Amino acid sequence: MPSSDGPNGQSGREPSTSAAITAPAAGTVQTDLAGRLAGYVSQAKAANTRRAYAGDWRHFVAWSRARQAAPLPAMAETVALYATALAATARTSTIARRMAAISQAHQMAGYPSPTADARVRTVLAGIRRAKGVAPRVKKPVLVEDLRAMLAALPATLGGVRDRALLLVGFGGAFRRSELVALNWEDIEFATEGLAVTIRRSKNDPEGQGRRVGIPRGRQEETCPARALLAWRDAAGGDSGPVFRPVDRHGNLGKSRLSDRAVARIVKRALPTGRYDPAEYAGHSLRAGLATAAAMGGASERAIMRQTGHRSLTIVRRYIREGSLFRENAAAKTGL
Repeated sequence: MPSSDGPNGQSGREPSTSAAITAPAAGTVQTDLAGRLAGYVSQAKAANTRRAYAGDWRHFVAWSRARQAAPLPAMAETVALYATALAATARTSTIARRMAAISQAHQMAGYPSPTADARVRTVLAGIRRAKGVAPRVKKPVLVEDLRAMLAALPATLGGVRDRALLLVGFGGAFRRSELVALNWEDIEFATEGLAVTIRRSKNDPEGQGRRVGIPRGRQEETCPARALLAWRDAAGGDSGPVFRPVDRHGNLGKSRLSDRAVARIVKRALPTGRYDPAEYAGHSLRAGLATAAAMGGASERAIMRQTGHRSLTIVRRYIREGSLFRENAAAKTGL
């Protein structure tokens, strides 16, 4: 196993991105404090981010070992060659994330990050210029799409759950993680619709929380409040996880759905032959609300209040798409 001496003569091993910071602490603090330290470090980033970084780090370690190069601390030339190799097949966003994982692992282990080296930065700039940086965006589920999906749902326990999940996910513009984290205690049924408390989210990692209002639908079949009430009655509970698994025999599980299940539900609900499931994902509900709201003339502030976005840049992507033909200069020319 390739290795090199680290700071203070320590051996340069390849730790996980979170374990890297806990290793030196274990020998200098009491065991219980070390355990709590490890727990806080693991909570510093979202679970999905930790999983992605861990996978990216394992990939870099395997690539380095296959070429007899030390992954920790890695030389700038090694990282530059790694980025070049990735560019043949990986998207620009994937390369950027793997560079971030390499940087994180080095910093947590007490080494300077090789990604800060001018040679690495130059290679990355060349890759971005050659491959482009436009993200590969999934299609939004718009209102007409949502109606078609709801019409195709089966009259089963799973179908009742999926109707509620699709309508609440769309109406609240929730992230997958926010949707599956909901408990019945977070839901308030009001005359006007639903008042939903989001305890924690991607841009609220410290859990300040926010409230989201989802108005009642104008039509019974597309009303989020009616759909959620029907699911509550069918599931037979008003505490604990809102969205729970239903197996192929119609048995209701006790645990909460995973965030990946949201994407599967969206894809499965798409009417066969009319949609390509590969073009849609769990994010399509959130993107759909923002896009449809922009098409309906909602303000930036109103869209951001519903989605919880803090960046105007991201929200304006949806607004541009929703306003593509509504506010079009060519339409004013009399063609």
